[in-house]
Amino acid sequence: MSFAKAQELLKLAMMATRRSGVSLEEIIEEFGCVHRTAQRMTEALEGAFPQTQADDGDDRKRRWRIPARAVAQLLTPSAEELAALKAAINELDAVGMTTESATVRQLERKVRALIPPEAGTRLGVDEEVLLEALGHAARPGPRPAMSSDVDAAISEALKGPFLLKILYRKRQEDRARERIVAPHGLLLGVRRYLVARDTAKAAGAPLQHYRVEEIYSAEVLTESFELDEGFNIRSHAEKGFGSYESAAEHGDVVWRFSAKAAPHARRFVFHPTQSVEEEADGSLLVRFQASGHIEMCWHLYAWGKSVEVLQPAALRKMLHGHQRDFDVLP
Repeated sequence: MSFAKAQELLKLAMMATRRSGVSLEEIIEEFGCVHRTAQRMTEALEGAFPQTQADDGDDRKRRWRIPARAVAQLLTPSAEELAALKAAINELDAVGMTTESATVRQLERKVRALIPPEAGTRLGVDEEVLLEALGHAARPGPRPAMSSDVDAAISEALKGPFLLKILYRKRQEDRARERIVAPHGLLLGVRRYLVARDTAKAAGAPLQHYRVEEIYSAEVLTESFELDEGFNIRSHAEKGFGSYESAAEHGDVVWRFSAKAAPHARRFVFHPTQSVEEEADGSLLVRFQASGHIEMCWHLYAWGKSVEVLQPAALRKMLHGHQRDFDVLP
């Protein structure tokens, strides 16, 4: 058996350790093979792992299962996997998701505890090299101060979901005041925003954004609640250019990048819903729908005079007179 085939067989064995096992259809989808090849793979699985059980379910589909203990000793993680896990922890720390990073760090400890001693030294050396190579993945630059207690409370409330009592100060307020909110999600960006419904407002009121760094304290309440019907954090995030969202500002956005800057701009995804259009003179039009004019201005300033705002007019007015030529592009 070739090395590649052995890797595929081990991958199939891992799939078969799932509670539901693995079916021919799932094998075909995962490995991109035909039905007959999938059958041969299950025959090889049964030959290599005598513990394999094949059962027909209520849907009349045959599924192959292997007890996890039968393959546990073959599943030593690679240096690449360990380095990726460490990089993920660092990234969670960088964006302020301290509760999640602590959970993944605990998972990392469990994984490392299962590594056979004879493999640990070799993996450690390889992982160290990979982590050094991944050093560029660290997120530099300023970021808002964070409170681990507030972050932990938000994380717990979102998992419930439970109502959250917060001490929060709006920009126009002199002092913070207490609010009880129903948290729906968290937006990450230059600033972090808690997306939540103020329970003191009338039913049907729109969700609001609370700057996390302006939450001075947070307490998880025992009362649960129903998320707004149809709410999806990814779809909600697409309403804004960054982490800020405003229904009053939401609308068509059109930017034109000069012919000189166009090749660089093509390598950017400015918004998940964007479309691009090349013009005859080599310039590039980028179109999408979003809000958050201030965050757009912050980003567009870095492009200097190589970008022109065609829409909206309010954004064009905000940027006018502040553009200059830079030696480099973002």
